[in-house]
Amino acid sequence: MHFTLEDLLQVTLAPAPAPLMELVLATAMLQHQGIDPVFSRWQQRTLRSFPRAARPLLELVPPTGKGPLFLDPISRGLDDGLDQVRSSPTAFVRAELQRVCAAGRPHTPWKVHLAAQDHGAWQLLQDAVHAGYNGLLAPVWGRITSGFDAEQAWRAQILARQGIRAMLAGLSSGIRWRGAVLEIDSPENREIHLAGRGITLLPSASWAGRPLIGDYPHRPALLVYRAVTPLTLLEEPTTNDPVAALLGRTRAAILALLTRQRTTTEVARDLRISKSSASEHAKALRHAGLIVSQREGQAVWHTCTPLGLVLISGNSATEAADLAR
Repeated sequence: MHFTLEDLLQVTLAPAPAPLMELVLATAMLQHQGIDPVFSRWQQRTLRSFPRAARPLLELVPPTGKGPLFLDPISRGLDDGLDQVRSSPTAFVRAELQRVCAAGRPHTPWKVHLAAQDHGAWQLLQDAVHAGYNGLLAPVWGRITSGFDAEQAWRAQILARQGIRAMLAGLSSGIRWRGAVLEIDSPENREIHLAGRGITLLPSASWAGRPLIGDYPHRPALLVYRAVTPLTLLEEPTTNDPVAALLGRTRAAILALLTRQRTTTEVARDLRISKSSASEHAKALRHAGLIVSQREGQAVWHTCTPLGLVLISGNSATEAADLAR
């Protein structure tokens, strides 16, 4: 992947997990042979309960995760993503369906109808996406979001401490720099010239394979990589939270929220507490060195410090003490 200076200035972290991308990658993982052991029990359990209405997705998404690019846009919500899918240019849809079929997915009448923009075929796809999301992801979306926030906060800290080259090279094993070219180990031989478009980084809790590159025309490229903590290891919420025991439930909840920068108003809204209460709790966390705050106009923005991230990620007290110094 060839970077220009302009591309390096346009490396961004995706703001939130993308429902359609996670669905596509989860569907791919269901079909993996010799799956990563951390996903094997999840695969067996999910295959047994995979919704029948979602099975058309298996015709589109191969085990490699390289399904049609129109199927997995980056969106905050499922319905917003489906709107983007449905508005994909006809020529783009046809080209992607041809690519997927050439790579080994079955060539079926349904895909012919999709390429022809048949309303019934697209309704079947929409129903499959809803069924797949509700069956695979909706029950665990809160866990996925929390893990995503922690992952992004961690990558942002690496970026701040070590710089963009180290952050990009550390996304996965088999990634290295050669001058201004980022090389990624892959069975494919591809060269991607970003040419000023930049790149967006998206971790996935549902994916255990090699990094994937989405090379979209006239848009930033997308690099999808496996999150440090996969879905199967993301813990269910528990009342036996040592951070809550230390800080109190409200302050622990605020600290967890602030893995992504938020205003006092947003914290108050998300936790359903008063703005004044949110401000007082933020002040206490700030004095403890767990968050930092800055004012922009009428808004005050808060985010975790490295010490706060270590505390909520369950790392050792020794590392926390080192950061506190």
